[in-house]
Formats: sequence, C-alpha cells, structure tokens
Amino acid sequence: MKILMVNKFLYPNGGSETYIFQVGKQLEKMGHQVQYFGMEDDRRIVGNKVGSYTSNMDFHTGKIGKLLYPFKIIYSVEARRKIRLVLDDFAPDVVHLNNFNFQLTPSIIYEIEKYKKQSGKRVKLIFTAHDSQLMCPNHLMRIPATGENCERCLTGSLSACTKHKCIHNSKIKSFLGELEGRIYRRLKTYRYLDIIISPSHFMEKRFLTNPLFKGKTLVMHNFVNGTDSKKAEKKGYVLYFGRYSEEKGIHTLLKVCEKLPEIPFIFAGSGPMEEQVNQIPNIENVGFLKGDALYRLIAEADFSICPSECYENCPFSVMESITYGTPVLGADIGGIPELIHVGETGELFKSGDEDDLYQKIKGMWNSRETLQKYTEKCREKNFDTVQEYCEKLVSLYSRG
Repeated sequence: MKILMVNKFLYPNGGSETYIFQVGKQLEKMGHQVQYFGMEDDRRIVGNKVGSYTSNMDFHTGKIGKLLYPFKIIYSVEARRKIRLVLDDFAPDVVHLNNFNFQLTPSIIYEIEKYKKQSGKRVKLIFTAHDSQLMCPNHLMRIPATGENCERCLTGSLSACTKHKCIHNSKIKSFLGELEGRIYRRLKTYRYLDIIISPSHFMEKRFLTNPLFKGKTLVMHNFVNGTDSKKAEKKGYVLYFGRYSEEKGIHTLLKVCEKLPEIPFIFAGSGPMEEQVNQIPNIENVGFLKGDALYRLIAEADFSICPSECYENCPFSVMESITYGTPVLGADIGGIPELIHVGETGELFKSGDEDDLYQKIKGMWNSRETLQKYTEKCREKNFDTVQEYCEKLVSLYSRG
C-alpha cells in the first residue's frame, strides 16, 4: 500500500511530527511505501521522491511576503500545485492528513479530490486530529490573554477569535484565522474526509458538535512503546516532565511545591517559566531530556504530575508514565481523565485548584501502601505500541 503523509512541518517540532515519523517508519517496516508532503526546511528529515514541497512560511513571525501573506495562509495555489506533483508521481492509495492549516491550507483537499476524479484512482483521505484546528482557529480552545478555556467557536460564528485576539494576541492574525475558518466551514470542505482519527473521546465529542463529522470519527488513543525500565526501583521523588508554561499548570504547581518543602520534586523540560522553576529550593530542574535518560527518570519516580489547565488531547506524558510503571496525578480536564483509572493507575485533581492539588500530592506521597498498589497496576497496564497502532491504521486504510 502507498501512503502519503501530509504535515506542515517535516522536521522534529512537536507531537504531530513525532507521530508521523514513528508511524511512517513502522508502516515501512510492515512493507508499505510511505512518502511525505509539507514545507521545505533546512531541518527536514523526510520527503518525497520528486522533491516537491511548499515554501517555508512562519505564521508566528510573518516572515513571508507581506502582500501575499493573508491569501497564502487561507488558500495556497502553490500547495495545490506542489502536492499534485507528488500525487501524479507517487499515486498513493491513502493520503493521511495531519497538521495542515495556515501553512499548507485546506486547499490541498480540493487538489486531492481533483486528482481522484482525473486519475480515476480510489484514494482514502484520513485525518488525525492532533488538536481542534478544524473547529477552533487557534487550535487550543483557549483564550491566551485571559487563560480561559473556550468552546465558543465550536458552535458559534467564529467571531470570538478576533474579539479575543486568540491567535498570537494579534487582531490581524486572529481575523485571518477567523476568515479561514468561516470560508471552509461555509464550503463544507471537510466533508471530503473519509475518517477522522481522534486521539481522545474528549476531542471526538467536540468534533461531533458539527453535523458534518457525524459518522466519520473514530477514537484511537496514541501509541507508546514499552521500556526495560518498567520495573525500575523507585528513587523517592515526584516528577513533572513537559513544557514549563502557564497553560500546562506550572504556575499552580510551583505554588504547591513551595508549600511542600519536605517533598523532593524533579522537573524535566524547558519553557518560558524556567526561571520561576529554578527559584523553588525543593525542585531539581534537570532540563529537557529524551530517550533512555527520560525513560529512567519517569520509571524511578514515585509518581508524576500532569497539572494542565488547557484542554489536553491525549498527552504522551500520562501514557508514558503509566507504561513505565509510574502512577499519575492528573488534572481533570480534556483527555487526561480517560487515560487514568482513578484508584488504580493514579488520581485526579480539579484543574487549576491549588488546594486540591496540594492535598492530593501530600496524600499520595504519605500513603506508601497506596502508591505501591498504583505502581503495580501501572506495571500491568499497556497502551498500544506503534506496531499495534499501525496494524489498526492499515485496517482503516483498507476499509471499504
């Protein structure tokens, strides 16, 4: 089977890139042909045979032609032309869309449909919803300026995006995001998607607020591979690993850490709040880790904390922690609760509630017998490996 993976970034940049690289590599191991389409970049590590990619556009800085800027992020003639070169050469059986809005634009969907009609070839169009971009112009369902989680655009007119300057706190960028959403909602462009893979039930419910998506969604939690560190000896610390930022709940967590000087915390990651992290005496900041170093750190923790105050979809941090034998104290928000079996693999606290977080951390830390029970349950739990996940994908690809 021939699979064309589409994602705006073709270099390591975030969760969707980790996803396409691991899935693509596994599909090739299973005997399938995989090529990639997205933006050209010096850091690009995957590609396609004809070397066809769109020009690099940075929506954060606006480093593209000012005159064409508003048009390119809404509808890209270049992206249609460039993906057609790949379609004609590769003739995929499946086009698997990931993150494509703004840089590639939904215009590529129309070129895929045009290719299908002109070639007479049956091509399955799959979309993995790494975030809420198809429903919310800023893809976070959150107003950055106020920190308010927001679902106004899911069923409303999208005007809230401009009103609250939801994209990079810019009125102009937010208006462009609103305009893009209005255009493709009005055109019902996403009706061409055959299947929408939602990594969480939480996200699926948001998609189903739009009648256009009814009957097209399927929940598949993300994959995570096991490790030999699954039964590592616990070293007596509480772990946070991830981004040091406000929406991840770091501000609330730091206040609680200060109130629990008897508990050693280890933070692994980076982000805009790193200076504040370094000011707390009982926090050891080990910085950004990956691979075996991170796996060991997770496996040796007594428990980890996922304190997010934004709508997480299917956080790898929760899945990795449980897979490596470490219970999780998670915020009761987004897709986090569906990954944690309360009383078995961890506990939940009210997102953003400093007092509840304090009580839950203290309670788990002081109840060694309960922690041991949670740890044993985590060691029994397994999420899909990338191979198991890809076997399910191939079944979807082949579905009539």
